[in-house]
Amino acid sequence: MAAEAITQDAVSKARRGFLLALGAYFLWGLLPFYMKAVAHLPLAEVIAHRIVWSVPIAAAVLVWAGRTADFKAAIRSPRTIAMAALTAALISVNWGFYVWAIAVDRTVETALGYYINPLVSVVVGALLLGERLDRLQIAAVVLAAIAVAVLTIEAGKLPWVSLALAFSFAAYGFFRKTLPIGPSQGFLLEVLLLSVPALGYIAWLIATGQDHFVSGNGVDAALLAGCGPVTAVPLLLFAFGARLLRLSTIGIMQYIAPTIVFLIAVLIFKEPFDTTQAVAFALIWAALAMYSWSMLATARRATSARAA
Repeated sequence: MAAEAITQDAVSKARRGFLLALGAYFLWGLLPFYMKAVAHLPLAEVIAHRIVWSVPIAAAVLVWAGRTADFKAAIRSPRTIAMAALTAALISVNWGFYVWAIAVDRTVETALGYYINPLVSVVVGALLLGERLDRLQIAAVVLAAIAVAVLTIEAGKLPWVSLALAFSFAAYGFFRKTLPIGPSQGFLLEVLLLSVPALGYIAWLIATGQDHFVSGNGVDAALLAGCGPVTAVPLLLFAFGARLLRLSTIGIMQYIAPTIVFLIAVLIFKEPFDTTQAVAFALIWAALAMYSWSMLATARRATSARAA
């Protein structure tokens, strides 16, 4: 009976984690619609409001979760503050590229960037953390490199938007692992640090009459304030969901958002998608299939070893 109760509890947690993570990825997938709605506003102002309005949401969730003690301990550590400042800078760069790319009709490239990201993370882990790659993972990385080469040859230049998004988020993930606090505490610390320059910039815009929050119309003000929830809610859903799921499950689910973004870009935004891009995406999808298969095989071996 006790074993059955433990199994049911594990299944219940996994189901809850799946729904939370699914909600996060679904909201991330729909984010281009919101970014299109604010595309007429200055990029820096959108990013600033995205930061500032995330703070109260992150703080409320932290209080609700009863994790304020961890946060208080973190802000007393100069090393933690320094590392959080670095990760905050990296995620703000990633946000900037993302918002700009959608505003200038390069949404397809953002989808490609987030497809490439897990493969970039694999390479970063191998080079900087000494993690060993199996044959399937090596093949996946090679296919991704060929896809980038195909796009580069066709366009005569690197697909820098996709690469900037992939590498900035991979770098964020790498350094974020060094923060000795949980994801919700870390997110609050990051947006608090970023809110200092963000608030200063917003105050300067208001003082000079260049802002769209006070001086603009009500729709623009609402859109800017809404940048906080559309940023914080999926991040926090993911943070709580990931704690209840196996890494392999998260690894497979992470393709949901870029797939939705890709479909929105091509079917709704009507962005061009030529033969060369189709070849590159096919190579990336094949690479991700290999990577996912490798990850699932590793998870199965680990489960078998524990059972033995």
